Amino acid sequence: MSGATGDGAGYAVVIPTVGRPCLTECLRALAASAGPPPERLIVVDDRPAPGGGAAARGGLPLDAAGELRGRVTVLHGGGRGPAAARNTGWREVAASWTVFLDDDVRVTPSWRTDLARDLAAARAGTAGVQGVLEVPLPAGRRPTDWERNTAGLACARWATADMAYRTACLAAVGGFDERFPRAFREDADLALRMLDAGYGLTTGSRRTLHPVREANRWVSVRTQRGNADDALMSAVHGPAWRERAAAPRGRIRRHAATAAAGVAAVALAAAGRRRTAAGAAALWLLGTAEFAGARITPGPRTRDEVATMVATSVLIPPLAVCHRLSGELRHRRTRREAHR
Repeated sequence: MSGATGDGAGYAVVIPTVGRPCLTECLRALAASAGPPPERLIVVDDRPAPGGGAAARGGLPLDAAGELRGRVTVLHGGGRGPAAARNTGWREVAASWTVFLDDDVRVTPSWRTDLARDLAAARAGTAGVQGVLEVPLPAGRRPTDWERNTAGLACARWATADMAYRTACLAAVGGFDERFPRAFREDADLALRMLDAGYGLTTGSRRTLHPVREANRWVSVRTQRGNADDALMSAVHGPAWRERAAAPRGRIRRHAATAAAGVAAVALAAAGRRRTAAGAAALWLLGTAEFAGARITPGPRTRDEVATMVATSVLIPPLAVCHRLSGELRHRRTRREAHR
């Protein structure tokens, strides 16, 4: 069974999943794409199995792979996160290239042809070739905060939503760092380690759609856990990692100031210092209002969206700071070892 590209550089596709319904469309789009097929299509089931066994997890929609069904291999990741799941997948690859896709993307009809062209054009020193991500946004209205957040993937460097790496280069740098438990920063970390090892990275011509997945109003609160991963990035790669990875700095400093004002207001009020507490409370209110306004202004400004932005803008600053401090404490030894 051969899925070789025109220059003899075969590839395998690795898709980690937690069994979301979007996997069906991901597999269907990959099967419908024209061009050389992958040597293997490895789906890593990263759902923990209650009571043990695949039956407890329920089946995956593998028939959606169509003509590629015979090339599908299912591996079990054990619920250890996408970095570990991708490692489980690529370590079973014998092809020259390993292409990572997320289970919520949809490749375009010419994706396999375009991928073959991307891989054939890669120079010997190029370890990775990124696909171009497109995030469809609703027509006729401004995007919500969550939609704008997802749209940022279109500008992200080296996102493993569609990223091809030479399998030998993955082995040389040890693959993904499994200390990153979420689908956040693990791709930037791998890319920076590739660059540190002297390899090149480039962007190809193939295009992949990344639809905005459904999420409830608290999704922006949950994503604050990524601040702990930023602490690990700083520990491993130093303070300049954002510039190297083209990652926006974010608002952690403003969040810290807002959260500090809120804590001070409560503490001062408890100590009976009402006037000073009122000043601190005013600073907290000002910081919270500025944050909420920055999120409301570019959005659709519906009643539900405004209510969501106000509520989450109160919660996000203290949670972001707590997650960041937790990460700093957890990875302080890593920082010392990395910068001796």
